[in-house]
Amino acid sequence: MRIVIAPDKYAGTLTAREAATAIATGWLRRAPGDEVDPVPMSDGGPGFVDTLHAALGGQLEAVTVRGPLGEPSPATLLLVGHTAYVETAQACGLALTGGEGARRASTYGVGELLLAALDAGAREVVLGLGGSGTTDGGAGLLAALGATADRDLQAGPEALTGVASVDLAPACARLGGIALVAASDVENPLTGLFGAAKVFGPQKGLAEDELPAIDGALQDLAAATDRKAAAEKGAGAAGGLGFALALVGATRRPGVDVVADATDLADRIAAADLVVTGEGAFDVTSRGGKVPAGVARLAGEHARPCIVLAGRVEVGNREMRALGVESAYAMVERAGDRALAEPAHVLEELAAHVARQWSC
Repeated sequence: MRIVIAPDKYAGTLTAREAATAIATGWLRRAPGDEVDPVPMSDGGPGFVDTLHAALGGQLEAVTVRGPLGEPSPATLLLVGHTAYVETAQACGLALTGGEGARRASTYGVGELLLAALDAGAREVVLGLGGSGTTDGGAGLLAALGATADRDLQAGPEALTGVASVDLAPACARLGGIALVAASDVENPLTGLFGAAKVFGPQKGLAEDELPAIDGALQDLAAATDRKAAAEKGAGAAGGLGFALALVGATRRPGVDVVADATDLADRIAAADLVVTGEGAFDVTSRGGKVPAGVARLAGEHARPCIVLAGRVEVGNREMRALGVESAYAMVERAGDRALAEPAHVLEELAAHVARQWSC
């Protein structure tokens, strides 16, 4: 059998490349006659640049930008011809905040990353959105590009409360003639019950009693700029970066599709007998723009079965089948706490176990 192995990262434990290697190693241990084709994936979050660099080559350029809490943060641009790929988590990621200071965490450094890409000669910039520790509606990014307002756009979401006037003209002028793509992993709007603050705020360190005020501040930002854009799919991505990028003319595209194109994933699936994907938690959020859903969709288009190996599986059989997934297997069910202590070994073991069932 020919097996395409296309996992995302297992957040906090394994990179996508490490996960693909572990699955391939375990699979071949049980089925040495099979041919495996590892294809590390990303949905726009951490690992986006590394994954694309492995697939496309190109030139990596190191830069230093302002982190979400004001500290200098190293980041990397990937330049491929006149296109630059940017991983926004390198400038505003949850790994940089540790869940602290969420009310003042800013996306200013993402704007600096975008400007660095322009200074490097890019005519198109693809920004991977995901893994953010910010919920400022992208106001910091707008400030870095030159936008001004009657509130401080650089000081995080709590400083946006009551904002009534935002001048986007300088930012739009700075980006004139540049094609922007927001490669996002979620479809949430900016505000409301399913918005950036209510859904993702708690994982970034916002307390439950802080969520209404932060959501209200984002509503003020939308009222001062463009309410329609705030309601669009993906506006709430990366704490509202999707919204800010839409304000300056970006188009939205699922991050998993960007990586799938770069890796020729569709053709590789067409040549395979089975597709294996995975992530840390295969749960209700996976049905949006996450890697397993995107990979399963491509597998379905080519009539190939797709299975998931995940850290945890919290999706029922009916929803799993609706996503195009035949079966899902959990590391924690097999190994308990060892899944976190020895993730690579446990994933290898799980892959070997699954190979026994699926390899002809």
